[in-house]
Amino acid sequence: MLDRLDHAVRTVRPERPAVLTSGRSGAPRVRMRRGELADLADAFAAALHARGLRPGDTVGVAVRPGPRALAVLLALWRLGLRGAVLDPGAGPDVLRARLALARPSLVLADAAAQAVAGWARPLARRARLELPDLAGLGGPVATVGPRLPGCAPALDLGARRAGVPGPGAGPDPDADADAVIVFTSGTTSRPRAVVHTRASLAAGMDTVHALFTGAGEPTAGAAGAAAPVLGGTFFVLVPALTRGAPVALPARSPRVLARQLDRLRPADTYLTPPQLRDALRVGARFHGRVWTGSAPVSAELLGRVREAGAGQAWGVYALTELFPAAAVEAAEKAAYDDGGRGGDLVGAPLPGVTAKVDEDGQLLLAGPAARHRYLGEEPEPWVRTGDRARLDGCGRIVLEGRTKDMVLRRAENIYPGLYEPALHVPGVELAVLVGVPADGGAGGADGADGASGDERLVAVVQPRPGAAAAQLRAALAGPLRRMGSARPDAVLFAEVPLAGRSRKPDRAAASALAAARLRGRR
Repeated sequence: MLDRLDHAVRTVRPERPAVLTSGRSGAPRVRMRRGELADLADAFAAALHARGLRPGDTVGVAVRPGPRALAVLLALWRLGLRGAVLDPGAGPDVLRARLALARPSLVLADAAAQAVAGWARPLARRARLELPDLAGLGGPVATVGPRLPGCAPALDLGARRAGVPGPGAGPDPDADADAVIVFTSGTTSRPRAVVHTRASLAAGMDTVHALFTGAGEPTAGAAGAAAPVLGGTFFVLVPALTRGAPVALPARSPRVLARQLDRLRPADTYLTPPQLRDALRVGARFHGRVWTGSAPVSAELLGRVREAGAGQAWGVYALTELFPAAAVEAAEKAAYDDGGRGGDLVGAPLPGVTAKVDEDGQLLLAGPAARHRYLGEEPEPWVRTGDRARLDGCGRIVLEGRTKDMVLRRAENIYPGLYEPALHVPGVELAVLVGVPADGGAGGADGADGASGDERLVAVVQPRPGAAAAQLRAALAGPLRRMGSARPDAVLFAEVPLAGRSRKPDRAAASALAAARLRGRR
């Protein structure tokens, strides 16, 4: 897919827009044209080649998602280099610990990343973003993009291009060679660094392309051009640009995003669940197909997106280790009947993906797009997802919660993922079940006292704006009653804390919030 993209941006209407942004009115602005993207990738490849980097070398990449980062990826791919994505949401200790196993020969960083690692570190910490000292990761640092005072020297984009491997020139790099290292959250003693090979990265992008086209070809825009797409990740940019569609980066402001959707009318929109909720809150209208993932996606949220104009609304189940794994459309998710067993339908495994459940109830996945290994560890054939799950009679994946999110109450193991979907009644924007330490004498729902080491089960429910508490309690009464022994000890209406770049529910913070609120009641 990356080879096809490199070829396409050079040969298929290079004068057309590749990446768009938006003004405050929502009107599209051209950020970079297809030919400009190809030229920037050539310049990056020449600069890296001039610095003596050769196939197999590691390059740290701390560049915000967008056309510049995509051009870096294309240059690394062409030269057979391994990119280590330095995500500020992973934490500095994680990055330092794992990069000790793959010291980069060079770190490419934009001005924003260098600020997060330097003078803006106190501000970035408030947003839970932090990078280690980039110069201490092993290799020199070079600035890509505008250089501000205090930044490292700029990468030389004027380097001679003679002798640099061109697109498709020379022997093809080994498909089993490492292509990218992506860091996941974890403790400082055992952080995980996911290693994808050139083959697995390409397979993942091919699966995304097949998924999106299999859901129905996007309509053509003016003059036969592919209709625009809205989204910001590599797995959006690469397939869309390859088929000739311009990609608009989502506006950060929900109100501007709503205007952007109205002006652009994209054939496909890719937003995280928090972005969707923010957009819906300000009355955004959708068009074409809407895709979401990276955090739990309720049937209620997908239904609201359909009600707001989307022709289709899809939830995508994906992991850093295997992207994507399964997908489900709003209508299928809403029609799912679990027979009272509970759980969250995320869809059938996508073509090439194999799923099974081990003896502990954990979902295991395998396929061509699966990561090769974790850095510093031996390859494994199965990806251990950390999700409890079952496969229904149609072979679809039904999640039952995270293996580590279990709540222990009165010697009973309760898995929140089994019951949280039932809490997403009309008027509820987001809901999680968390455990808090049970204080002696603090009775649960049935009046039982908490024991040492025991937990209370609390539902933290985030109402939609304007929803009345009394009506929500009435709507929740039935689902809570049907939870049986897993019925929460308390229901709190509050904003659910979010964490990380994908803004997933922060269960630890939600548990602390619930504990503080319960203490305040006494």
